[in-house]
Amino acid sequence: MIGGALWVPFLGAFVVAFLTAFSYLELVGKYPGAGGAALYTHRAFGVQFLTFMVTFTVMCSGVTSAASAAKAFGDTYLKQFAVLPLWLVALVFVAGLAIINFRGVGESVKANVLLTCIEVTGLAIIIIAGLWAIGGGQGEPARLVEINTGETGPFLAITTAVSLAFFAMVGFEDSVNMAEETKDPVKIFPRAMLLGMAVAGTIYVVVAVISSMLVPAADLAEAGSGALLTVLEVSAPGFPLQLFAAIGLLAVINSALINMLMASRLLYGMANERVLPSVFATVHPTRRTPWVSIVFSSVIAYILVVSVDLSVLGGTTALLLLAVFTIVNIAVLVLRKKTVEHKHFRAPTWAPVLGVFLCGFLATPLSGRPMIQFLIAGILLVVGLVLWLVNHLVVGRVEFDPSHLDDSREHPHPIDPKK
Repeated sequence: MIGGALWVPFLGAFVVAFLTAFSYLELVGKYPGAGGAALYTHRAFGVQFLTFMVTFTVMCSGVTSAASAAKAFGDTYLKQFAVLPLWLVALVFVAGLAIINFRGVGESVKANVLLTCIEVTGLAIIIIAGLWAIGGGQGEPARLVEINTGETGPFLAITTAVSLAFFAMVGFEDSVNMAEETKDPVKIFPRAMLLGMAVAGTIYVVVAVISSMLVPAADLAEAGSGALLTVLEVSAPGFPLQLFAAIGLLAVINSALINMLMASRLLYGMANERVLPSVFATVHPTRRTPWVSIVFSSVIAYILVVSVDLSVLGGTTALLLLAVFTIVNIAVLVLRKKTVEHKHFRAPTWAPVLGVFLCGFLATPLSGRPMIQFLIAGILLVVGLVLWLVNHLVVGRVEFDPSHLDDSREHPHPIDPKK
C-alpha cells in the first residue's frame, strides 16, 4: 500500500507506458501489419523461439487480464445483487465470454463498442460526483502527499505500486494489430494513440486524486476492487450503488471480452504457422471461429479465477506485458539499422532507452514485485514451452512468420472476417 498519494503510481505508470508507446509508434509506422510485438521481435532478432515466447507471453497477458476481470465481476460488483459461490460465477462468466467469442469477431467488436461507452459513463459518474463533493467542502487534500511505506522505503513503495498500476495503462498490443485497417496509419495512428493515452492517463490520475481526497487510504485498501463503490458512497450517498455496480459488471465484461478474443486468435495464428499443435487451428465448420483455441484459453482463465487472488492476477498481467515491452523497446533500437522506403514516425532515442530501463526494472523482483507473480507467469510460460516442444518433436523446425498471426487471408482455413 502506498498511502494517500494514489496518483503517484498512476502517473508513474503513465510515464512508463508513454515511453513504450513511442517505440510502438515508430515500429507500427515502419511495419504497419498485424503481429505487434511478435513481428517486431522477429524482424529485430530473427530468433524463432524468442518470437514464439513473446507471442505466447502476450497471449498469456490476455488470459490473466480476463481472469482479473472475472474475479472483479464475482467478488465485487455482483455482490451488490447476489452472493454466489465464486466457482459458479466464474464458470458462467468465462463460459459466456467463450460463447460470444465463438459467435465471431463481428459480434465481439459490436459488444465492445457498446460496453466501452458504458464503462466511460461509470468513470464520468465518479469524477462528477467526486468533484461535486470536494467543491462542497468534503475531502482532505493533505492525503495527496501521504506515502505509507510500511516496512519498505519510499522508493520501493512507489515502484511496487507503479508495477501494479501499470495494469491500467496497457493496450498498445491490441491497437497496433488494427493499424493496417486505418486509411493512413503513418499519419493517423500516432496522433490517435497519443491522444487516447493522454485522455486515459488523465482520467485515471483524476479518479485517483478524487478517491484519495474523499476516502482514507486504509479504507480504500480494505475495499479492494470495490474501492470505486466506496468512493461513490462517500461522494454521492443518495446514488443507487446497484446502478453503478451494473455499470461495473459491464465494464469488466468488456475488458475480459477483448482480451479473450485476442488470446484465442493468437493461439489460432500460432497453430496456423505450425509453431503450436495444429489442433489449435481447428475452426468450426459453420461459424469459422477457432473453437479449440477458445476452449483452451477459457479453461486456463477459469483455473486462474478460482485459484489466484485478484491483485496477483493484475500484477501478473503487468509483469508479462512489461517483459514484452522491454523487448519491444530494445527492438526499436536494433531496427534503426534497417530502413524502409516510406516515411514514418521516429521516436526520440531517449524514449526507448528509458523504456528499456524502466520496463526492465519494473519486471524484476528489485521493484518490489511479489514472487507469486513470477511463479504464475512462469507456470503459464512453461505451458507454452511444453506446447512448443511437443510441436517441434512432431512437426519439426518451421519458419514462424508473425505477420500472419492476425491475417486470416493467409490461412488455409480462413476465419470469415464478418464473423
